[in-house]
Amino acid sequence: METRKFIAAEKKRSGKCNCAQAVTTTYCDKCGIDEKQAMNIGHAFAVGMGNMEGTCGAIVGAGVVLGLVEKDKIKSQKGMRQIMEKFQTRNCATQCKLLKGIGTGCVLRECPDCVADACEFLEELIDD
Repeated sequence: METRKFIAAEKKRSGKCNCAQAVTTTYCDKCGIDEKQAMNIGHAFAVGMGNMEGTCGAIVGAGVVLGLVEKDKIKSQKGMRQIMEKFQTRNCATQCKLLKGIGTGCVLRECPDCVADACEFLEELIDD
C-alpha cells in the first residue's frame, strides 16, 4: 500500500480535521464509508477525547479504521495493542496531554506527526 500518512498529516496541519478525523477520512475508502461518515465518527475524539486526558485522537482513529477494515475482534484488538506499543515507544506517551506538553512544558510530538505515526503503524497491519 502506498503510504497515506503524509496525506493524513496534511489534513491535520490544514486545520480541516482533528487528529482522529485526519486518520479516518484518509482511509474511508478502505473502511467502506464516505468522508462525511468518517468525519462524524471522529468528532468526539478530538483533543484527547475532549479533555486532553484521553488517548491521542490519531491512535483512536487508527483503531476505528483497523476495526472497520479487519471486521474481526481478535485481530483488531491485537493490532490496536501493536499500534499503541509502537506509538508509546516512538513518542514516550499515548495521552494527548503528555504529547502536547501540558503540565510538563515539554512537547513530545506535534499533532501532525502523531497522525503520521498512527497511520504508519496502521499501514503495517492492513492489507492493500
